[in-house]
Amino acid sequence: MTEESPGIDDLDARLLLLLTDEPRLGVLECSRRLGVARGTVQARMDRLDRRGVLTGFPPAVDLAAMGYGLTAFAVLEIAQGKRGEVATRLHAIPEVCEVHATTGEGDLLVRMVAQNNADLQRVIDRVVNVEWVRRTSTSIALSTPIPPRVRPLLERAVRQSG
Repeated sequence: MTEESPGIDDLDARLLLLLTDEPRLGVLECSRRLGVARGTVQARMDRLDRRGVLTGFPPAVDLAAMGYGLTAFAVLEIAQGKRGEVATRLHAIPEVCEVHATTGEGDLLVRMVAQNNADLQRVIDRVVNVEWVRRTSTSIALSTPIPPRVRPLLERAVRQSG
């Protein structure tokens, strides 16, 4: 695999699986568990970082435990050509966790959190009042049967390499 080639190889996948399971592991411990030199692990991590595959080591935070037990998704229809401006304004709302540009009925898909229904109304009001937002449709998440994950993709990369 060359520096420019897309995807990951078996060692990359095994390293990412290890860090997915135990993000606090140091380079030396990763090298010990993977059976490769410390410099190899560091070089792989540096390359994955440069390529944008490895984007950081944020802690996993349970928003419900922080008091934000309600998750909602809003589809926003916005004024044509104003996606960047709307995204900038949405970024200023702390309860907005993610924004995705989409195709189909709406222009943006927004994941937001709130403490309860009244708090969600406050957050929705802030979103609706963003300049250039024309229409919204909001759905409340009742549960999360499949949380955000990358493990199956990493496991497939290991299987395909082996």
